[in-house]
Amino acid sequence: MNKKFYVTTAIDYVNAEPHIGHAFEKVIADALARYRKSKGDKVFFLTGVDENAQKNVQAAEAAGIAVKEFIDKNAALFLDLCKQLNISHDKFIRTTAKEHAKVVHEVLKKVTDKGDIYKGNYEGHYCTGCETFITKKYLVDGKCPEHDKEPEFLKQEAYFFKLSKYKEKLIKFVKTYIVPESRKKEILSRLKEDLKDVCISRKDADWGIDFPGDKNFKVWVWIDALINYISGAKEKWPADVHVIGKGINWFHSVIWPAILISAGYELPNTLLVHGYLNLGGKKISKTLGNIIDPLELLKKYGADPVRYALLRCSVFDDSDFSEEILIKRHNNELANKLGNLVSRVTGLIEKNGVEKTENKLIKKLNLKKIENYIENYEFDKSLNEIFAFIDICNEYVQSKKIWETKDKKALYELKESILKIAELLWPFIPESSEKITKQFSAKKIKKSEILFKKI
Repeated sequence: MNKKFYVTTAIDYVNAEPHIGHAFEKVIADALARYRKSKGDKVFFLTGVDENAQKNVQAAEAAGIAVKEFIDKNAALFLDLCKQLNISHDKFIRTTAKEHAKVVHEVLKKVTDKGDIYKGNYEGHYCTGCETFITKKYLVDGKCPEHDKEPEFLKQEAYFFKLSKYKEKLIKFVKTYIVPESRKKEILSRLKEDLKDVCISRKDADWGIDFPGDKNFKVWVWIDALINYISGAKEKWPADVHVIGKGINWFHSVIWPAILISAGYELPNTLLVHGYLNLGGKKISKTLGNIIDPLELLKKYGADPVRYALLRCSVFDDSDFSEEILIKRHNNELANKLGNLVSRVTGLIEKNGVEKTENKLIKKLNLKKIENYIENYEFDKSLNEIFAFIDICNEYVQSKKIWETKDKKALYELKESILKIAELLWPFIPESSEKITKQFSAKKIKKSEILFKKI
């Protein structure tokens, strides 16, 4: 195909260390990027950190550390997370970079020239966790439903963006933009209500990007953050897929396209909205304090077991996740099924060799189904199909009793089938896939070391 494919994750706040939700989003985007690479597409993959938020400043003050030092320290942890998770990103953006601020000003100038920015007065509730104004009707018992905290009431002079002007265009655009359908319906029902103009400046902030032409104000962090998708990959725009969590759907599906339409940019193709990871039914988040540290898990188990356990979760629905779930998936599936198959077949080939024949076994692999699931972002279902074929291969060794019959043709079928399995698993568990490919492509195949040690 050799076509361009530009994929992004949301950029992460650096007010605290990474949690498992950040790892989840990155492996979703990475599996997608690697799948497209395996299809021959020219992939550009952008991830990074949002460093201009007020919550970063508050966290630095609470820690008694200078803001810049605090941000640098935490940004390094997010970069390390990408490295330890074996994420294949092409660029890691930091929004304190001068080049990013320059592009923010360029975009806002285009919006201003269109006549879509004006000055007014704002009063309303502001949730620092969301870094956004939140209307009363979206509060639950007076608290932000996302962060379970009461927002502060602000009254200030501000700059506004004429979001309401783009209501009809947004309704039309959203119909082809958001995946899955349930998230699309949420946005469409909100768009049918009265769409208000949005405040895009902060007067009480001393950290962030200066508002163009008025240094008494900073650019609202959400406008600044969204523009990273252009500043991080100017020549690659528009994005083919934005991968984001459901809590920031509105910003990406309404405010972002409206800014792009106003500034005269092409619109992105797909917004993939994923669910949350839960711990005992409760959303895992820094604000709620029920953190699973992905760097700790990676130190204990390595990249592939963590990636695999995460990608076994549903992309669209909320899923329970814990260290126990990871161990179970590692032992039952990676070790018992895949690891066992590789170990047995390499051992049998080393003893008996192979003889080329027609591979009838591989006809039991439903390749079309696997690819359809990946194209529809149903990674858990594609893994189910791949592992169903791994089961078939394990059963084949048993039913053929190869250790007795020394059937070289059956071993050839298994070798070729395992090479295909490794290819299909590369987007999900790249390191193990590469090891398997290397072992089964060798001129002299030797019994494999244990691929996944039981935990």
